[in-house]
Amino acid sequence: MGTGKTSLVLRFVKGQFFDYQESTIGAAFFTQVLSLNEATIKFDIWDTAGQERYHSLAPMYYRGAAAAVVVYDITSMESFERAKKWVQELQRQGNPNLIMFLAGNKADLEEKRKVGLEDGEQYAKENGLVFLETSAKTAQNVNELFYEIAKRLAKASPSRQTGMKLHSRSQESGRRLFCCSG
Repeated sequence: MGTGKTSLVLRFVKGQFFDYQESTIGAAFFTQVLSLNEATIKFDIWDTAGQERYHSLAPMYYRGAAAAVVVYDITSMESFERAKKWVQELQRQGNPNLIMFLAGNKADLEEKRKVGLEDGEQYAKENGLVFLETSAKTAQNVNELFYEIAKRLAKASPSRQTGMKLHSRSQESGRRLFCCSG
């Protein structure tokens, strides 16, 4: 809760940042298309609420997801610990081929940092995650995060020349990107 998940998504999808972003209720849905040399990737992004009362809804959004971004706030050790719990849950219950990213957000607040860069890097390495520190406010590494996801998704499914649909209400096809945090 309050880690900047919605701000990251809004920065990526709309190029916007608001100093005060209201808490997400349940989940919000966004789409964005990225064209790479090797593929066009359509992101369907479920931005889930970070509040504990919405935790039980999360499996509806991450089940069948192709990728997940677990976000923590670098100024909050508690959010880092909660992010680890999300990673464990996704490892237990998510798609076994899930591409998982760990994003330490609010990198612009260096002077308030409570979680070291090395801590995020080490945890990600030990758990097979891709790690980046981001700032939705300054846009640091936001596009890089989603481009890296797109590249890995394209590599994971190279036979689909016409692009990849990352979410579909019907279960027979599609992929979802799930964004969660501590």
